[in-house]
Amino acid sequence: MPYAYAALIGYICGSIPTAYWLCLLVYRLNIFERGSCNMGATNVYRVLGTWPFAFTLAIDVLKGMAAVLICASLWPAYPPVVFIAAAAALCGHTLSFWVKFRGGKGVATGLGVFMALAGKAALASLVVFIVTLFIGRMVSLSSIFAAGLLPFFIYGFNELGPVYNPYITGFSAIIAAFVIFKHKTNLLRIFKGEEAKLAWHRGKKITDAADARQNGTEESR
Repeated sequence: MPYAYAALIGYICGSIPTAYWLCLLVYRLNIFERGSCNMGATNVYRVLGTWPFAFTLAIDVLKGMAAVLICASLWPAYPPVVFIAAAAALCGHTLSFWVKFRGGKGVATGLGVFMALAGKAALASLVVFIVTLFIGRMVSLSSIFAAGLLPFFIYGFNELGPVYNPYITGFSAIIAAFVIFKHKTNLLRIFKGEEAKLAWHRGKKITDAADARQNGTEESR
């Protein structure tokens, strides 16, 4: 029974549509109709600027952490619940019932999940993401590199100890494959040299869907 509850808690936490609610309640706009029409933190950055992006990113990370930590504290005698909660949180984020089962690509919520499960490896992947982003200015490429290296960091740092390290390494490999799969269209554009690069800006900025479609932008989160 704890496993079913863990799945439910994880899904509810992950399903919170941060970008959609923020844009609708505060800025009176539908994020699905602006920018790249994607409910991602990067799209919030392109449409509204730095502070809305930072808020969206922080909440998306925290909801992944919350799903794992809540279930770990409720059922400490059932270690597998954390993996179930983590997977359910990612499902909730990418398929949120609040917005007709749409969502992001799981990058920020995935970071939160692994910050709770494997902190050192998650931080190492975050460093990879930041360095790759500053070099290439492509969020999609940074997300792919960070996700792909996460299982190696988890194994190298021996996260969760010798007993559970093989399980979390395998779990992270599945999640990494899922995140990379969600970026398949971005990969095609990268290979063609057509992927849009992130433009640094500060403050509030509103774009429209036509701009993003013209640039071929599809955001990550």
